[in-house]
Order: sequence, then structure tokens, then C-alpha cells
Amino acid sequence: MEILGGERKNSNNNNDEENKLVEEGGGRANQPFHHNRHRIIPSNVVKILVLFTILTLSCLLLYQSTSAGKLFPNLSNLKHGNFSATSSPSTAPNKTIPSSSISMEKVVENSVEKVLEKAAMANRTVIITTLNAAWTTSGNLFDLFLESFRIGNQTEGLLKHLVVAAVDKTAYARCRELHPHCYNLSTDGDDFSGEANFMTKHYLKMMWRRLDFLREVLEMGYSFIFTDADIMWLRQPFSQLYPDADFQIGCDHYGKYESSDLNNYANGGFYYVKSNNRSIQFFKLWYKSKDAFPGKNEQDVVNVIKNDPFIKQIGLKIRFLNTAYFGGFCDPKQDLNLVCTMHANCCVGLGSKIRSLKMVIDDWKKYMGLASNEKTSKPRTWTVPRCG
Repeated sequence: MEILGGERKNSNNNNDEENKLVEEGGGRANQPFHHNRHRIIPSNVVKILVLFTILTLSCLLLYQSTSAGKLFPNLSNLKHGNFSATSSPSTAPNKTIPSSSISMEKVVENSVEKVLEKAAMANRTVIITTLNAAWTTSGNLFDLFLESFRIGNQTEGLLKHLVVAAVDKTAYARCRELHPHCYNLSTDGDDFSGEANFMTKHYLKMMWRRLDFLREVLEMGYSFIFTDADIMWLRQPFSQLYPDADFQIGCDHYGKYESSDLNNYANGGFYYVKSNNRSIQFFKLWYKSKDAFPGKNEQDVVNVIKNDPFIKQIGLKIRFLNTAYFGGFCDPKQDLNLVCTMHANCCVGLGSKIRSLKMVIDDWKKYMGLASNEKTSKPRTWTVPRCG
């Protein structure tokens, strides 16, 4: 650049000298030629010299550009967004070059922004669940979870808005076989593929990793319903959500308190969050509070911090969801004419959850097979027992 700059400066000096010569020639035009001690260069010769100089510089620049292309063959590719690997002169022929990073296509596929964008509703709302390998084997919880959407009332269309965040590579691969919107949430050094027993160190680490991911989703401007994969979706739930709430969450038992009463005990398996500054600040507090309450899961912690003065300070509006619509095994005697979701809470062990959720599916199929007057003639309750 300095050389080119210097050449441009010399070119300007030539123009100044040219103008000076032309002016001097014009001023002496009427003088006899033999009186001049210095021979004046005609203006047409000067123009030819200037043109020659310009052409020379152009050729020089073209040569340098061509040389740069030979020295840096990837330069044009980078400018046009082509990041495909090319062999270097030192690479032996036919030798495979190991890629130091994932291909651009793979990065796009596993970009959380891209996954959310494709799955989002018009109002930038998504449904999110998390998954590990233990829940994805054939006939397991993930299959039942997806089946509930397909047999539910006005729920099948919601599958196109469902994002599955897989916490290990096996779960991610399984998700890709069954569902279009999968995100690889696995992290190096952490193996979340096995069954995580409740409140073990492994379980707690996975729950807090999940919460931190959901905070990131809010900061990207997406609202979401989070749902555990052991929740059956039997009706679309949006008509039963509170439009004025920033954060609304399910609970194990409901009926003693109003929906806005903080004495309700929250269950972290199902909640809806609007993306705004209040909810983002709340999730930051929620995640940070794990250090203040070591050994507690995110559900226990939210039941503590819901009374924190900071919640009132930021103006966060919290609501608790009625178990008549958002039910669970903790309180299974619900009316099938009302229920939207059914959660396998208060149910210990993966096998126990699967057996009970299959009963839920069977109950629902029988219910949907009834005539309209049979459905509404009396409350239709579950045959599923409590899990011990």
C-alpha cells in the first residue's frame, strides 16, 4: 500500500509539472522561438507522456493483483463466502486433509439461531424440550412424547414449532431421525446420555445446564413453552395461558390458592416465558442462585427466589397454572374434557414413567373414540394410578 500510495503521489506531481509547463508555454507563445534559452515541450507531447504513465501504472497494478491471487489462492473464496478447504502446495497428492473445524453446512444445521428461526411461530414463540439418550431408545419416552402430539386435539400442528435440545450425541442423532428441529446441546467433558436419577450430582448438572440454555433463548428474543419430555400434549394449551404474565409455571397441586399467589409450589417441568427484560433478569437471578443453594435443583431454587424482593423490583408477573388443565400424576384425577397436558411427575424411575404414560395414551385414545355426547355427559377421569 505504501508503494501504491507513493506512485499516486508522484503521478500528482507530474500533473503539477505538466500544468506548469503548459502555463509557461502559453505565456511565451508570442515570443520568437530563438529568444528562448530552454526548449518548451509541446502540450500534445505532454499529454502522450501522461497517458503512457497511466497505462504503465495500470499494468503494474494488474500484475500485482494477479501475483497476489497466486500467493493467496483462498482470498477470492473468502470474499465470496466460500470456505471450502483447498490443498496447500506442501500437501502430498491424494492425501486427505483433516478438517480443523466443522463444515459450514454442519454449523448451520446446529446453529441455535437457525433452529429457533425455523421453528418459531409468527410471534417468535417456540416449544422446547430437552432429551438424553436414555429417553430416546425405541418405544421410550421420546416416542410417547411425539405420539401425544399426533393424537392430541389440535396439537399435531405444534410439532413444527417444537425444538428438541439433545444433551448428548446419541440423543441428537435419534432426534434427527424423527424430528426436523434438533439442537446439539452436548458439551465436551459431560456425558448426559445415561438415566439421571433424581437429585444426583449428574442430574443437577444437567438441569442447570438446561436452564442456562433457556436463558440464552430468551436473550435471543424468543418466547417459549418449556416442557419435559415425560409430559403428554393432549390439547393445545395456549388458550389456558394468562396473557398478562411474564412467567407462568405448572405446579403439583392447585386449588387452595389463586393463580397469582406465590404460595403455590412450582413444578419446573412445564412453564411459559415471554422474552422481555423482566424475564431475562429473572432467569439470570435464577441461574446465579444455584451457587447460593448448592445441592438444590432449579425447581427448589425457583420456589425460594419467587419471594425475593428483586422480583417485585423488576416487575415480573408470575402465574401458576391450574392442574385441571396442566395435570400430573401427583394429582391424576382430572377431567379429560379439560386437560391439555399430563405430566409423569411424582413418578420415580424411567420404567415406571413409561408404563404409566402408555396408560395415559390408551385413556386418551378411548376418550377420543367416544361420541361427543358421551364425552360431556359426565367427567371422564384417568385410570392411571399414582406412581410410587
